[in-house]
Formats: sequence, C-alpha cells, structure tokens
Amino acid sequence: MCEYSCVDGLANEWHLVHLGSRAVGGAGLVLTEAAAISPVGRISPEDLGFWSDAQVEPLARIVRFVRSQGSVAGIQLAHAGRKASTPAPWKGGGRVELADGGWQPIAPSAIAFSPEYHTPTAMTKDEIRQAIADFATAATRALDAGFEVIELHAAHGYLGHQFLSPLSNQRTDDYGGSFANRVRFVLEMVDAVRAKWPERLPLFVRVSATDWAEGGWNLDESVELAKLLKSAGVDLIDCSSGGLVPYASIPVGPGYQVPFAERIRREAGIATGAVGMILAPAQAECILRTGQADLVLLAREMLRDPYWPLHAAEALHHKAEWPSQYLRAAPSGSRERKSREDQA
Repeated sequence: MCEYSCVDGLANEWHLVHLGSRAVGGAGLVLTEAAAISPVGRISPEDLGFWSDAQVEPLARIVRFVRSQGSVAGIQLAHAGRKASTPAPWKGGGRVELADGGWQPIAPSAIAFSPEYHTPTAMTKDEIRQAIADFATAATRALDAGFEVIELHAAHGYLGHQFLSPLSNQRTDDYGGSFANRVRFVLEMVDAVRAKWPERLPLFVRVSATDWAEGGWNLDESVELAKLLKSAGVDLIDCSSGGLVPYASIPVGPGYQVPFAERIRREAGIATGAVGMILAPAQAECILRTGQADLVLLAREMLRDPYWPLHAAEALHHKAEWPSQYLRAAPSGSRERKSREDQA
C-alpha cells in the first residue's frame, strides 16, 4: 500500500514503523509499497524509490528489523507509466503539473488514463530497453538490501499492465498488436530480473487478471501469460484485477478476486496469491485449505489492524508467536506456551 511519504524516494521513520509493525504483528511476509525503478516511473513525487544506491540503506534498516521479528521482507518494484506524476490521494486527483514538480510520463502509447491525467509520450525502443535495465538494476539493489522476495508490479494500470492490454497499447511494432507482442515487455522484464535475482529467492509477478472492460486484457490471457512466466522462472502470480481504465465496472465483494487465483493456479500450474476483500480469518483459511490459492495477501485489512495475523491465529486455534514484549496483552494460551518454552 503506497504511503506517499518519501522525499527523493528515501524510506524514513514512517516506513520503519509502518512495515515493522506488520512484522511484529505476525505477518509471514512483509512487502513494501511499490518502489519506483526510475524517477519517471513514480506515481507521485512522494513515492518510495529504488533508482539510486542512496535508497538501499534506509530500506536495509527496515529489512533487518522485519527479519529480527521472524518475518520475510519483500519489495515490490514498479513503474507507473501513464499513471505517473499524480498527487497523493489526499491531495486530490488529476496530475502534478511540470511547474509544480511533476514530469512527463511515458507509456506504450500516447493515450492518457483519463482527461485529468497527463498524456504520456509513446516509449521509444531505447526507453523500453532502459526501463527493463532499471528493473534489473533494482533487483541487484534488493539483494544488497537483504530482501528475500521481489514482486514485479504488472497490474493496476501501471507500465507492465499497460503493455499487456490492447486498451492502452496500440503500438504497431514488436511490443504491440498480437498477444505475443503485448506480453513481450513483461517477459523481458522478468528475464532481466531473474538474471540478477538468485534462483533460490522467490520472484512474484502481480497481474490484473482482467481489465473488467470490453476489448481489454482478460482472464484467458492471464492464464496463458502465467504459463509463460512460470517457464521464465516466476514462482507465484499475485492475482488482482482492474486499474487500467477509469470506467471499468468491477463487482466488488468479499473474495471477489479469489476465482482468478484459483483458475490460474489450476490451469497454469503455478502458485498463486489471492487478494481483495479477504477480511476474516476463516475466509483466508478456507482459501488455502480448499486449494484456491497458495498465499493470502492482505492490504487494507492490515492497515486497519497491524496485528491481524496474531488475532487470526488465535481465532483459528493455531499457535501464535506473540512478541515477548507484548505477552502481557496476549491471550492466556499464548502466555502459557511461552512460559513453558522458557522453562524448558
């Protein structure tokens, strides 16, 4: 979840407390917000960045704390494409003008997300190659910072997704038109990252399984892409949806995106993550036990309750590893278990 709280892309005390709290709260994996792989790839001027070596140590500090709490630290690498140069949500919609610190976005085609956004310039082949190289360089920085998972963001209308969908990609070269051409950028991005990211460490790709719009990217194509990504060394597909066009009609409700994870898992033979209005512990447990997905990823629910995993474990009668500092507030079963372990 983007925090829009950086200066020059640098993580700070807010990010340490924000991400550290989720590790203290029992999350098995703590993923950063989208970290821009280049200044032009930021969503907002306040985005987290990973285009500079100076941005490594502030994140490495967070990684060290997350790991000290028994969690795994992951980073989400992203490029906003045509959705760049916009203000933080609480500052209103639209775009940040060049005179106010904004910049000219780039995208597969010169098609604006909406009239309120900048119209991007269509990327040249050199700019495409540079973006792919920037993802690879960011992967090297992620290794230096101690991250153990990378997620490449190709969903929610950002650059990778923009190449995938014919609604945003109207190129006539080998990066547009056919399915094989539209998936080329994402596959080359994955290949470049996998060349830098060790095979022993997981690589996720986040996709929007459907645009929820006529003529757009769809679930059938997501299944086929997932098969290609598996062959390219991707370990898990994070199955979200939408975000490409503002007029999409999305039937939002509890677990509404879980069927995407289930079908991609079944037909592409790759591990998947389920997201989207997964609110209750029993709901999350059911998704895993029935084989609809291999991982449940929580966002807004973890903003509401950083200790959701601890509470969920208790609700499901699983062993919950409460931090020693918080045992006085833990349910009695957790306190008793900790006491027995200490005595042993």
